Amino acid sequence: MRTLSVRNPRTGARQKTIGAYNAQDIQPVVHKLRAAQKSWQSRSMPERGEVLLKFAATIEAHRDPIAAALEVDTGRRRISRIEADGVARSLQGWVQQVPGLLPEGWTPGRSQPHLRHAPHFVPFGCVGVISPWNFPLTLSMIDTIPALLAGASVVIKPSEVTPRFVEPLRRAVADAGLEDVLAVITGDGATGAALIDQVDAICFTGSVATGRKVAAAAAARMIPAFLELGGKDPLIVTASANLDHASEAAFRGSVLSTGQACQSIERIYVHDSIADDLVARLTAKARAARLKWPDIGAGDLGPIIFERQATSLTDHISDALSKGAQCVAGGEIEHHGSGLCLRPTVLTNVDHSMKVMTEETFGPILPVMTYSSIDDAIALANDTEFGLSAAVFAGTLDEADAIGRRIDASGISLNDAALTGKFYEAEKHSFKLSGMGGGGKGPAGLQRFLRRKTLIANTAAPAPLAAYAEDAS
Repeated sequence: MRTLSVRNPRTGARQKTIGAYNAQDIQPVVHKLRAAQKSWQSRSMPERGEVLLKFAATIEAHRDPIAAALEVDTGRRRISRIEADGVARSLQGWVQQVPGLLPEGWTPGRSQPHLRHAPHFVPFGCVGVISPWNFPLTLSMIDTIPALLAGASVVIKPSEVTPRFVEPLRRAVADAGLEDVLAVITGDGATGAALIDQVDAICFTGSVATGRKVAAAAAARMIPAFLELGGKDPLIVTASANLDHASEAAFRGSVLSTGQACQSIERIYVHDSIADDLVARLTAKARAARLKWPDIGAGDLGPIIFERQATSLTDHISDALSKGAQCVAGGEIEHHGSGLCLRPTVLTNVDHSMKVMTEETFGPILPVMTYSSIDDAIALANDTEFGLSAAVFAGTLDEADAIGRRIDASGISLNDAALTGKFYEAEKHSFKLSGMGGGGKGPAGLQRFLRRKTLIANTAAPAPLAAYAEDAS
């Protein structure tokens, strides 16, 4: 088994190594899961739910070591605890939904009432989950939980950038009695590719480029792929908006978790009549924001988790400045304890010729562009190859609602920003290159892990061949 070194984003040190599973290493893991999955499937959904409630309890019992591992990998203390607590609540929330997750019973035929049909659901034997580095635990579990509740077994392959939580998570899995149907393996892209070759369905969260490869590999095997990919989320601020509230939402939505979130605001479009006021507010907030250095227990922004991301952020800023943008706050990568940081960076005079307005940034950069009409703002918001989520801030909810319905994205936050990272109950489907297949929320988030079988029953006498004779009356 190959070994990989793991970087600490606060110190830059590489004092941790993990094993990289290959196809031969994965095979016995999947074989074990498949052997146990039939028994897991045979349990009723409420019975599986009881086991998942126990899993929630063991996550809570192991909260401190899980959160401590996440803290080292991400440079975030409070959000690491929120991740652990959120997974426990998600398990509990899914179990609470059990009574209404699947349709049941017989339905009479519309044109032939003597024929009736009923659904029967069969889970996939083994589901693979490949998750990213920005929220290591949350995004490892967002697909895993509904897949387990549906009756499938699951293999998780988290990012090699942030794998320290794997060991305490494995202990929580074992304490819940789930180790026969839930496994966590470590490795890099080659491990993920090998996993796709051995599972019955694959869930992937990550970049568009890698998502295309995952989709192609899944298509070659004729297995479903559920993909949540990149985003370039716009925020439209109208002339009627409350600027105190709009600036708070725009700033938090852009820089929370150092902007390293799928639903981060990456483009801000503001009506030209209020643009100077909004920029002034954002600039003041950017200059007041504190780095979590040297004390991780204080401050607002942690380090850049994946060091290669710093190169992308620098490229976006440099490209914008070379094309006429102005930087009014932040703008330079800082080195602290061999870690890499970027203070909130506010850019003005931007346009769609710049990478910062068209390519996924994944950092605390706030590019602000003005518009003169709502039609222009919507056209700008939709001028993208992405369609993950978006936001609208207006004077009334009705005004925000009317604009939000015209934006080509899956989750639209109204009079706030990045709500899809806080609210997990609403079903949505990504637009454009931001994804494929259903997401992990609501009843459909579970049903995608089930193949639907239909039972068709005749309650009358079977029709004879003579009923179809050419001269039958």
